Amino acid sequence: MKRRTLLRQPLALGVAAIGAGTVLSGPGRAAAVPATIDYVILWNEALRYAFTRTDLAPGPLTRRAAILNAALYDTVVSLSGNTRPYLARVPREPNFSYDLVLNINAAARTVLPQLFPSVDFAAYFTQASKYKPIGSPGPEGFSNSVGITAAQRILAARTGDGSTDTTPYAESLEPGQWRETGSGPATTPNWGRVTPFTLSSGSQLRPPLPAALTSPEYAAQLNEVKSLGAVDSTTRTAEQTRIAFFWANDVAGTYKPPGQLLRHTAIVAQAQQLESSQAAKLYTLVSLAMADAAIVAWDAKYDTPADRWRPETAIRLAGTDGNPDTEADPGWQPLSVDRDGTRFSPPSPAYISAHATLAGAWAGAMRRYFGTDDIAFRVDSADPNEQQYRTYTSFSSAAAENARSRVYLGVNYQQDADAGLSAGDAVAASVFNRLS
Repeated sequence: MKRRTLLRQPLALGVAAIGAGTVLSGPGRAAAVPATIDYVILWNEALRYAFTRTDLAPGPLTRRAAILNAALYDTVVSLSGNTRPYLARVPREPNFSYDLVLNINAAARTVLPQLFPSVDFAAYFTQASKYKPIGSPGPEGFSNSVGITAAQRILAARTGDGSTDTTPYAESLEPGQWRETGSGPATTPNWGRVTPFTLSSGSQLRPPLPAALTSPEYAAQLNEVKSLGAVDSTTRTAEQTRIAFFWANDVAGTYKPPGQLLRHTAIVAQAQQLESSQAAKLYTLVSLAMADAAIVAWDAKYDTPADRWRPETAIRLAGTDGNPDTEADPGWQPLSVDRDGTRFSPPSPAYISAHATLAGAWAGAMRRYFGTDDIAFRVDSADPNEQQYRTYTSFSSAAAENARSRVYLGVNYQQDADAGLSAGDAVAASVFNRLS
């Protein structure tokens, strides 16, 4: 990976390659922006800030991340790149000079208010307005038309993509089928039908169905999470509990699972000293991969016969599953907990795990971009129960721990995690090929 100075501004939000990451901002507050910055990373910090201000599901969040970063990427490619754009290169208007950062800022300022109309981006917009273009203006001055047009094209391309479908989910009480657990109605049940960014459909990479309820494999999976994921578990270690909460980020006010992975992307990009054009491509690979991974995950959750109930339901109703190797525990509760102390399971079918699918997509995108899996990094979490740092020696090890954490939290089976990791990596391969 070639590393140089930034195209327009020196890197200032840096971290040591395996040191404590500089916190761009805490959950729920805007960053204190330094004087010299990489604006691609800045706008992704603004995106994560918006995540903390809007309690949205993974699908809508990843869609917004993909739109922002595709707009930034097509801006960069149009002005300075010889790589393949996501949609198309935007031509320059004659008689103007084009400063890259000026156009990156214009793209972000066009997209973000459209994606998050209720979020106040004033701190970020004020910082961007202080930027002074570098070089000499053309006869008619400097233009930001490339950034604005790139953003408008991405927004237009996503109009009518199915993301606003609110058709309610028809719940079933058949054994094995998902039903509400008390945390709310089904979350975005039609997201698997949203038009993907790179795939042909959400079913293109559909995973195989999980083990049947009456199988020994299902019993083993259920009994494992029953033991390790219980709120009062005597088999889960303290380290496993830390892992469970480190990757959770399910509650309102956190940057949610997509935001955590974007935060980790920032830390690695800074440590590897990527310049703006490189960071734009990395963020776009990650964002497109996570967006399509969310669609694949929701297709598997709602649009296949799996529709697998969460462990919380399965354990309480084990007497109805027809499996001689499972036993009901009507009072069983998961480790997963809301800010008010309420134990909960995410309001969507268990198979496949969204956390695992996003993690697989993230790790696959990072590995393919850097050409290696073996990059060490130290990262943090926004979950209120575990805000310590953890260190990883590879992208895949972080993704595997992320996926496994859902068993420790009591909200998924290991088969959900395994299938999610595999599906996410397949999505990342598709996205990488699209932009190569």
